[in-house]
Amino acid sequence: MTGPGTRDTAVSRVGADSPWTLRDYALIADGERGALIDPRGGVAWLCAPAWHSGAVFSGLLGGPGRFRVRPADRWNVWGGYYEDGTLIRVSRWVTADGIVSCREALAAPADTGRAVLLRQIRAVRSDAVVDMDLDVRADYGQQPMTQVRQESGTWWGRSGALYTRLAGAGEARPGPDGELHARLRLPEGGTRDLVLELATEQSDSPLDPRRLWNATERWWKQAVPDCSDTAAPRDTRMAYAVLNGLTSSTGGMVAAATTSLPERADTGRDYDYRYAWIRDQCYAGIAVAAHGPHPLLDRAVRFVADRLLEDGERLRPAYTVDGKPLPPERDLPFVGYPGGKDWTGNRARRQFQLDVFGEALRLFAAAARHGALTTRAAEAADVAARAISARWAQADAGLWELEPRWWTHSRLCCVVGLRDAARELRTPASANWAELADHLLDATRSRCLHPDGHWQRADDDPGPEAALLLPLARGAVPPTDPSFRLTRAQVVRGLAQDGYVYRFRHGDEPLGDAEGAFLLCGFTMALAAHAQGLHTDAARWFERTRSACGPTGLFAEEYDVAQRQLRGNLPQGFVHALLLECSARFGKAPEAGSSAGW
Repeated sequence: MTGPGTRDTAVSRVGADSPWTLRDYALIADGERGALIDPRGGVAWLCAPAWHSGAVFSGLLGGPGRFRVRPADRWNVWGGYYEDGTLIRVSRWVTADGIVSCREALAAPADTGRAVLLRQIRAVRSDAVVDMDLDVRADYGQQPMTQVRQESGTWWGRSGALYTRLAGAGEARPGPDGELHARLRLPEGGTRDLVLELATEQSDSPLDPRRLWNATERWWKQAVPDCSDTAAPRDTRMAYAVLNGLTSSTGGMVAAATTSLPERADTGRDYDYRYAWIRDQCYAGIAVAAHGPHPLLDRAVRFVADRLLEDGERLRPAYTVDGKPLPPERDLPFVGYPGGKDWTGNRARRQFQLDVFGEALRLFAAAARHGALTTRAAEAADVAARAISARWAQADAGLWELEPRWWTHSRLCCVVGLRDAARELRTPASANWAELADHLLDATRSRCLHPDGHWQRADDDPGPEAALLLPLARGAVPPTDPSFRLTRAQVVRGLAQDGYVYRFRHGDEPLGDAEGAFLLCGFTMALAAHAQGLHTDAARWFERTRSACGPTGLFAEEYDVAQRQLRGNLPQGFVHALLLECSARFGKAPEAGSSAGW
């Protein structure tokens, strides 16, 4: 595979602007696809019609395609905010003479074959002059706009297999390659609605902005609960909004909206996360269940159960949101985000990851506690338990998708899942699950418990591993078990700096040089401290970790502590899920006689 410096980047540089640091991007999403918005009003990334489809706007990776709305006065300061409990974003610019805003959303409820992007420009103070540029380039920039024409003020066209419509910019003028340009003038207090439709089938239904905005507002109001009973209500509502925005009507939740954003510059650790990881889906469902029986729990249960019933013990780690296998990795013809490559597909499709079966059982147990376990999910639980029984002794790629080894985390997750499911499901098949959990724990203890009393990363690796804190917090051993205390102490000593937590050590490299702090692990540390009754410590880890986001409030996978920058794909669903779980659990008063494990 050639590096970024050797490939032909002619396609990459057509119409591409310099990228922003990841912390500066905002996300709008409708469950079926998501768009990243940059501070200057450009849609930097959007795949349509589905998450794993080709991008129509590829500027994030240096590719072609754009839909930009920004003040003509380039002397401005940008900002913005999300409307509380939604992924409706309001971008805002203070210019030399006034203030301009642009309210943005992907219309919901969404249609799987039709993306509708809403942008409402407002001259907040003084008259405004705003430039609009539209250049749809489907299939990762390979399909320019064609058949561009205007009828009754609406622009129509094609880009590859997609039909395009733009309403609200009748005065626009087409360029030589079919792109549209307009200079829009608004009086003080005036608004202008732009509605862009990208669809697999041609439609002549009205693009009524008021109706579309009203439906979108209603959808978000129904999708996100109040969360006033949690430790951080506004951030928890934001986490719900992100998880809803990443979750398809099929139930599948993509890990992130993007591909190829580097975890560390020029290390090759940049992947395509526009797919539904079973583990991440379970984390999201378990987190939601910690707060209540909300619809995202039902979606997670349905998606995971369907995959287990279809593939059994050959369950894949990840799927497309419609349940199909992942495509193989292949290069894209872009220069790539600085420090990263540019590709689509993911090699995790070939891996065996044992822990996902344990997480699936925990998900089903959480649903059972809320009376939300379906017959299919109960059948899928039996499939997961049988898979653990058949395969627990095999080496697996584990949570971090590394080389196959006897990872301790994978086995402890299965112990927790088996116990939870045995306790909550109470089916004929579950009668022996607790016994299997005890057997698995004994075998893991004999191979992976260090002579000093802490849990090792693997049977052949005594090093610290932050991932171990999650099954320990959830009851793999009692909270008073010395191995829990010693393992957490080892992680604090060896993997924590300045209040942030790293995954594991990369040889002799300093923690911050090898990779960023792993935000999932920071929230896991908070859960572990809480399980041990160390509530002040739990709050400290929680607050420190939830500070590691950008101005938009979105979390990536990693956080560069020294540079205070986000690393990896954006936004990372499982980080928002663990924030939600921490906030839900910490906001509840402890019940008398309750167990510290969940």
